[in-house]
Amino acid sequence: MKSKLLAAAALGFATLSLAACGETATEEPAGEVDAMPGVSVENARLILPAVAGNPGAVYFDIKNESDRGASVQAVDVAAAKSAAMHEMAEWSGKMEMMPMDQIMVQPGTTFALEPGKVHIMASDLEEGLASGGSTEVTLTFLGGDKISFLAEIRAAGEAR
Repeated sequence: MKSKLLAAAALGFATLSLAACGETATEEPAGEVDAMPGVSVENARLILPAVAGNPGAVYFDIKNESDRGASVQAVDVAAAKSAAMHEMAEWSGKMEMMPMDQIMVQPGTTFALEPGKVHIMASDLEEGLASGGSTEVTLTFLGGDKISFLAEIRAAGEAR
């Protein structure tokens, strides 16, 4: 019950945050405001859906070179009305997409969000997004630290 409540609160926070920043980034993000020291993001990409109106998926690698764990609690995608953390898991003999309360990155490790595993679902994408563009993604960590970065926009089927 507690994890469902936390997940609902995190999703609500992400939704409210997205409403305030609904523009697609075309330049470098404003900066890593309150960024957690030692944490960086690489290889960020938003994969557009094959069918217009369906959600897109955001993948990236979170590198934690600090001496403490980093727990992602919420995510914002500027080009989406809502964003949520998901993982694929087996349930009753078949693979199901399940919501996640957090993404934990241990000290000295890199956590990869990748197809068929962990991803960010970006729903209600802005019209007109095209391969080759970019959008800003912001991660919020436990304790309030944030990091913003650009994700390259790719068409469905392009190299992930």
